[in-house]
Amino acid sequence: MESLQNIKQRFGIIGNDEGLNRALEKAQRVSATEITVLVAGESGVGKENIPKIIHQFSPRKHAKYIAVNCGAIPEGTIDSELFGHEKGAFTGATATRNGYFEVAHGGTIFLDEVGELPLTTQVRLLRVLENGEFIKVGSSKVQKTDVRIVAATNLNMKEAIKKGKFREDLYYRLSTVEIHLPPLRNRKEDIPLLFRKFASDFAQKYKMPTLRLEEEAQLLLVQYQWSGNIRQLRNVAEQVSVLEKNRVLNAATLRDYLPNMGSQLPAVIGGNEKEADFSSEREILYKVLFDMKSDLNDLKKLTHELMENENLTSVQKNNPELIKKIYGEEDNKTLEFIPPENKPINQQPPPPVNDYDYAETVIEEEPLSLLDKEIEMIKLALKRSNGKRKIAAKELGISERTLYRKIKQFDLNEEED
Repeated sequence: MESLQNIKQRFGIIGNDEGLNRALEKAQRVSATEITVLVAGESGVGKENIPKIIHQFSPRKHAKYIAVNCGAIPEGTIDSELFGHEKGAFTGATATRNGYFEVAHGGTIFLDEVGELPLTTQVRLLRVLENGEFIKVGSSKVQKTDVRIVAATNLNMKEAIKKGKFREDLYYRLSTVEIHLPPLRNRKEDIPLLFRKFASDFAQKYKMPTLRLEEEAQLLLVQYQWSGNIRQLRNVAEQVSVLEKNRVLNAATLRDYLPNMGSQLPAVIGGNEKEADFSSEREILYKVLFDMKSDLNDLKKLTHELMENENLTSVQKNNPELIKKIYGEEDNKTLEFIPPENKPINQQPPPPVNDYDYAETVIEEEPLSLLDKEIEMIKLALKRSNGKRKIAAKELGISERTLYRKIKQFDLNEEED
């Protein structure tokens, strides 16, 4: 069994990505068998290399190898191309024609973009996979063929099956072994290697000095998402090699050759997408917690002042923005104080400290008493109004909706009528 390095050199494969290496190892291992293989991956990742490797390391390597792009053949002629036709089978069939499955007898057929096959052709292909039999278009004679099938697709086959565009039984026959090739954006360390190889090839082709990248340009190249994968990278390398006179490429120049550069860069330069998403979520969480702490400080500060001042109207006038923030704009009305029955009000003033220290002191020393006071006031108002929320809300100087929210918040449902 050859080493991965030898396989890469032999088939012109560049890169050391773990996913790529795993795919090449699987291809080499299944090559000696007759197992049907499905190669999955996005368009432009190099899926065509896998069936070549499988064929070259198989016992069929001296027989024919035929690659068929199923998506490029019109639906009306695909059956004729694959299985052949008899003379006069349809208009223009002036002679008998052998199809790919007959020509490739004893060898390998690579069905690229197999997900594009029409449903009628899928039925014929399933028969070939099951017992090696096929019938030419316009014929009734059953013929036998001995071919190994390697298929490839860039579609989500499970979704295609759900939508009725691909037969489930055919999918499971094709995917006895499934080999997945990773997209280029997941092979970041391989991107500079591939670009240098393409730049060198085009320099020789067009007889010009080899293009080189500055460090910032190389970083930009790595961070780009490459929706077209290796094919897109190769096209960019060719464009830059031909059009740029300066053979040392900077980031500003390279950016002009990368479409939608602004929308495709990750949020955190130099980090991966998961780290960027986590950082964003963490910042949002910090903001929410900070706002909650600020709201709690404001509420406790107001409640403490209410405890020390029987004239709630003056409290409202002294703290209009605070009242508006806590209870909402529609609740910013004149408040009426209703003292608790049989319970003295604490008349001791708060300690003389600044606003910031005061808020922090209240949080640490009295974490529950202020909330208890608000609950007690709501309970008292509900009791005096015999559970009538509208009357209780009027006494408290807040809207009925806000009172209802507070009742739910403090689990005071038993006080309602």
